[in-house]
Amino acid sequence: MTQERHLNVGKIVGAHGVRGEVRVWPQTDFPDIRFAKGSKLLLMRPDADEPIQVEVQSGRMQKNVYIVKIKGIDTRNEAEACRGAELKVAEEHRVPLPEGEYYIRDIVGCTVWTDEGEQLGVVSEVLSPGANDVWVVKRPQGKDVLLPVIDDVVLEVDVPGKRIRVHLLEGLL
Repeated sequence: MTQERHLNVGKIVGAHGVRGEVRVWPQTDFPDIRFAKGSKLLLMRPDADEPIQVEVQSGRMQKNVYIVKIKGIDTRNEAEACRGAELKVAEEHRVPLPEGEYYIRDIVGCTVWTDEGEQLGVVSEVLSPGANDVWVVKRPQGKDVLLPVIDDVVLEVDVPGKRIRVHLLEGLL
C-alpha cells in the first residue's frame, strides 16, 4: 500500500461528544462525498507506517468542520486517540471532474507552449486569488509568467501528455 499515492481529504482535529465521533478539518473539494455514509477512507495515524481502511457511518457539517462517525470508533477515548490522524483516499478513487476542470496536481509540472509554438516554461504553482485561478509558469530564463486561467488564454490542456497550449494576451510577458 505504500507504493500507492494517496490524496488527503481531511485531518482529525479532535473528538466530539462521547459516542466516538471525530471532528475533521476538510481538505477536499468534495466533503459531501468523502464524509457520506458508507464512504471508505484510509486513516493514517501519525505514529503508524501504514494507513488502515475505515468506513464512515455518518458525517455532517458543523461550523467549519465535519463531525464524522467512523465504524469501530465508539468511545470518546478511541476518538481522542485519532487526533492528528489524516484521512485519505487512493488516487484512483478521486472524483472525476467535468470537462475543462483539472486537479492542481495534474496541472503542476505541465509544459506550457504558446499558440506560435514557443516553449514558455513549466507550471510550478496554481494560485487562487479570486475570480479565476492563475498558473505560475517558471521560465528557463527570466521572470515567472502569471497566466490567468481564462478561455482567451488557455487554449488546450493535455493532462496525459503534460502539455498546455496558451495564447499570450498583450502585457502577459
